[in-house]
Amino acid sequence: MEAGDIEYNLRIVAGQIAAAAESCGRDPGEVQLIAVTKTFPAQSILAATAAGQLRFGENRVQEAESKIHALSGIPGIEWHLIGHLQSNKAKRAAELFQVIHSLDSTKLAVRLSEACSAIGKVMRVLLQVDLGQEDTKYGADPGEVRNIIDAASSLAGIRIEGLMTIPPYFEDPEETRPYFSALRQLRDALESEHSGCLGQGHLSMGMSHDFAVAIREGATMVRVGTAIFGERTHV
Repeated sequence: MEAGDIEYNLRIVAGQIAAAAESCGRDPGEVQLIAVTKTFPAQSILAATAAGQLRFGENRVQEAESKIHALSGIPGIEWHLIGHLQSNKAKRAAELFQVIHSLDSTKLAVRLSEACSAIGKVMRVLLQVDLGQEDTKYGADPGEVRNIIDAASSLAGIRIEGLMTIPPYFEDPEETRPYFSALRQLRDALESEHSGCLGQGHLSMGMSHDFAVAIREGATMVRVGTAIFGERTHV
């Protein structure tokens, strides 16, 4: 995709984010756009940065590494790991990313905290919650969320800043609404029990086909790839 197309798509997505936020009385500035760049080359990311986009999401540590190094000179660029993180990749993830959306166990929290502390870093993390109970998706069982938060609160190398979920895919985006609503309700319940336990209280939810619904249910981070960069090559 040409750089001009990426710039145009970013403007369209920004307008859609603003419209969704304003439709429910929210400030569009409350919603962060994470441009998802998995399978797309560094040139596409560079085009997005030229258009003012600085937050990018990658699914795999290994794929992201070369892109992150190639674009390391861009001021303000921020890398989010949005895909499943294996414990044995925690050290490398700690070195590469600024935010991790996919914390899903106490074991991973401990491993990630140790890796971050070793390099003098405090990683912002979101706790991924498995609300759809699909075999192909990762995330903590809702019943385990409180235990993971309690364990993470004593770890020096990470700071929980909110929750993330990936609902089942539906052709009609409105069918994802109950999952987004459930994540918001879970966040609010956790915060009412222990104020500040989720830091900024972010809700990372919504992708290219359903982010408008997610925003209306309270999303503060949306993860959008296809609507910006076009159809991806599956790998």
